[in-house]
Amino acid sequence: MGYMGVGMTKKEETSKIAYFSMEFAIDQALKTYAGGLGFLAGSLFKAAKRANYPMVGVSILWSYGYYDQMRDIEGRMVINKTRKFHDYLIDIDVKVPLNINRSKLWVKAYLLPEGIFSTCPIYYLTTDIPENDYLSRTISYNLYDGNNLTHIAQEMVLGIAGYEVLKKCENIDVYHLNEAQAIPLAFRMMEDKGFDYVKNHLVFTTHTPIPAGNEIQDINILDNMGFFSNVDIKTAEEFGGKPFNLTVAALKMSKKANAVSKLHQKTTQEMWSWVPGKCNITYITNAQDVNSWQDKKLRTYAEDGDFENLRKRKLHLKRQLFQVVGDQCGRLFDDKKLTVVWARRFAEYKRPYFPLHDEEKLKELIDSEKLQFIWAGKPHPADFNAQVTFNWIISKSREIKDTAVLTGYELHLSKLLKLGSDIWLNTPKRPNEASGTSGMTASMNGSVHMSTLDGWHVEWYNTYPELSFTIGDGENLNEDYEADSMYKLLWDVIDMYDTDKWWELVQKNILTSVDFFNSDRMLEEYSKKVYAEVDKKYEISNYNNIDNNDNNTANNDNNN
Repeated sequence: MGYMGVGMTKKEETSKIAYFSMEFAIDQALKTYAGGLGFLAGSLFKAAKRANYPMVGVSILWSYGYYDQMRDIEGRMVINKTRKFHDYLIDIDVKVPLNINRSKLWVKAYLLPEGIFSTCPIYYLTTDIPENDYLSRTISYNLYDGNNLTHIAQEMVLGIAGYEVLKKCENIDVYHLNEAQAIPLAFRMMEDKGFDYVKNHLVFTTHTPIPAGNEIQDINILDNMGFFSNVDIKTAEEFGGKPFNLTVAALKMSKKANAVSKLHQKTTQEMWSWVPGKCNITYITNAQDVNSWQDKKLRTYAEDGDFENLRKRKLHLKRQLFQVVGDQCGRLFDDKKLTVVWARRFAEYKRPYFPLHDEEKLKELIDSEKLQFIWAGKPHPADFNAQVTFNWIISKSREIKDTAVLTGYELHLSKLLKLGSDIWLNTPKRPNEASGTSGMTASMNGSVHMSTLDGWHVEWYNTYPELSFTIGDGENLNEDYEADSMYKLLWDVIDMYDTDKWWELVQKNILTSVDFFNSDRMLEEYSKKVYAEVDKKYEISNYNNIDNNDNNTANNDNNN
């Protein structure tokens, strides 16, 4: 197992890669995730487990998860908090001290064993234990806490306490930051082993080009809180500047960094071109775990070219989704109609309002009696504008028949939407979408991607232009132009839907997306482009071959 606990007297000697992430989306039962960052981490760890690849995760055990998205008495979205319990996590009897604001608190580690959800092992950290006072316990209450000082403390727990737990439990060669939140790790490691060690053993994945995704903090507040361990503030300023930019520090302190799509690499290189001494930035396009997400029967019928059963299976999956629509919204959707879904994190640059850009044009599509529309997604609990947008769309949906807005967008609902939709609509404002993984798992299940030319869609379009629908041309970013393009595309799809040409398109999406989007490919690229930069022994060829037939995963709950 590689941990100190019951029956263990020393840590495992096998050298491993430690992957630090605020969130892992692994199973509906373990609600410690918010969106794409966690979906990436979960899929990578399932691929690594299949490959027998030496990885271990470090994250935080959020007592109340991200939040529960529910409805008030009028059906509008409200935020609810419910304490989560996970009795399958192992108490490994490891606690480490952490000084925040010159006061000591304790961080306790639990272990998610690799056999529970078919992933590599993950250490989950918590401050919510009796040894701490109330304020210290709240640090690990909520993912991405809206209080800035609490958020900084969370980053210290992940980075510093995570490093100390691994010193007790694992032999680590490579430290991987999945986003820059765990950058306190680099300063604690620098204090412990010197900067040369950090520079040769730290790697970094950056996820978003928008300012809100690249955190900037008052360097004096960070220093007072102990963010830099015992590294002096002047040295910290050399890495992150004043004010302190976490992404800049990660780029300067890492040996290698990666963006999460080809376009994102270009955007990232331009965005940080002014940073002296930054590491090389490659790209590894995000991917998702086929074994967790793809319906087995859809895959079998697509491989056999059995369009009759492919159609029957897809209609069956649509009816499963429509039960949720009926339950939440009181509307009965028709499995014979083209079903369009817009579902992802509710953020302004993703433009959830875009289908309603011209309400009359959307109504004309609906009035054709051939199309129906579903929205889903979670705004950040502190993003009140996004919450207003969500509730505004709910109000609009009540005025337009055959539309619905679903709450509870987590792994289970996400999978139902991807299994049951026909078109997966993606409308980000270029070039703000780093990757946007949701459409990948939709394509695996024959939900054809319709997107602006942003994120991974650029690569999909350039490789297989006939397998998706592209909004606009990527050059004219005027919203009226792009919206008009979207409405025209939807009319074209209505004409094609449920024809032989349509089911051939569905078949090709199901089959082609496996190689393009599977996390096995992503793991192989991380091994070659990032981890092998530290040590060649981490090339995937040095480990067991990936077994694509291993479908033992708790997420395969809709394949019967």
